[in-house]
Amino acid sequence: MARPVPLDVDTLRREVDEGLIDTVVVGITDMQGRMQGKRIHADHFVHDTLAHGTEGCNYLLAVDIDMNTVSGYAMSSWDSGYGDMVMRPDLTTLHRIPWQEGAVGVLCDVLREDGSDVVASPRQVLKRQTARLADAGMAAYVGTELEFIVFLDSYEEAWEAGYRDLTPANLYNVDYSILGGARVEPLLRRIRLGMAGAGLEVESAKGECNFGQHEIAFKYNEAVVSCDRHTIYKTGAKEIAAQEDVSLTFMAKYNEREGNSCHIHLSFRGLDGSMVMADDAAADGMSALGRSFIAGQLAHMEELTLLFAPQINSYKRYVEGSFAPTAIKWGRDNRTCALRLVGHGASLRLENRVPGGDVNPYLATAGIIAAGLDGIERGLELEPAFEGNAYVADATRVPDSLARAVQLWEESDWVRQTFGEEVQAHYARMGRVELEAFGRDVTDWERYRGFERL
Repeated sequence: MARPVPLDVDTLRREVDEGLIDTVVVGITDMQGRMQGKRIHADHFVHDTLAHGTEGCNYLLAVDIDMNTVSGYAMSSWDSGYGDMVMRPDLTTLHRIPWQEGAVGVLCDVLREDGSDVVASPRQVLKRQTARLADAGMAAYVGTELEFIVFLDSYEEAWEAGYRDLTPANLYNVDYSILGGARVEPLLRRIRLGMAGAGLEVESAKGECNFGQHEIAFKYNEAVVSCDRHTIYKTGAKEIAAQEDVSLTFMAKYNEREGNSCHIHLSFRGLDGSMVMADDAAADGMSALGRSFIAGQLAHMEELTLLFAPQINSYKRYVEGSFAPTAIKWGRDNRTCALRLVGHGASLRLENRVPGGDVNPYLATAGIIAAGLDGIERGLELEPAFEGNAYVADATRVPDSLARAVQLWEESDWVRQTFGEEVQAHYARMGRVELEAFGRDVTDWERYRGFERL
């Protein structure tokens, strides 16, 4: 299969003129990590949107997961009239969408009408942290590992069934199983080839522990690029699954078995590419900077958990012996710890195992960068690596509820100083909206327990 022609503005104009491209999907990433936007006729895009951007209601960054308007956000309300914000295409993100005929996509930054940043936009939250890191002479390189569960039911069938009694694509644990992966290979192959056609660098696919659970891995890249690609992949995988009349979910905890993780691998490098975190001459292979980077993660893990685990469901992953962490410890290649150091030399990196498949990658990555930078700036000392089973360690635990995570985020002076009052208040409100919605709902669990027996 020939590699697709790389997409730049000149190629876009030519292929639009030749009738090869007729649709441009213009998107932003919302608070929940979803791509939102519009499909623009390609001719209009190249003759108008390229120069001026396009508009979208500012409620896109101030709604709940059901797209209900919600009070309590500074940027958007009935009182302010729910005005527009500008979606400005970032042309470095132009990409093909091989699974949609005649379509290409582009991601946007979000601006106010006066041209200033919408500071609570997830992509801008990350870009401010990468800018701070660049001012310190470094860049962050990131890889995200998204797990998902495949069901043989379509999304519509799953909805009508209330997401109960669905048929997983594998009926037993297929972790690393070549045979188990082959059962789902037609779908996985379509996703891999589609993402390669969109310009992502695909590495591998493998089975995971839960029934029907799989993971497709991509090569690491600069932080914003990796998060952009994460968003493209997550949206595209669902679209391809729908075309195949099956469904897949990235939700953190679908059932009582293993949840869907999104381990985030991150390391700092010098702007010249130097390996600032590694030191082969040191006994542990880390530089003093690298040790302070990890110490910063430990120092701020609790107050940043809202960015790693943004939903009520997120916290149900944190079960002992499930490969999801419960103890805020770091260890060398130790999967029982929240933070796992892997690799050597140029490949040395820290894996944050707290995020689940429901994570917003821009916000989580921004948190990791900010914590690492704080550890470096303050020269924090790193505690010894934990050895053994961290599930039974005498250690600070990952917050066990969204309510606790919101409280820690909201009360943190460091969060306020690092991300700004507006961002702190915006995402605290997001968490409280979810808590309020869940508090009003009556669940199947309550009906089963209480309908007859209470």
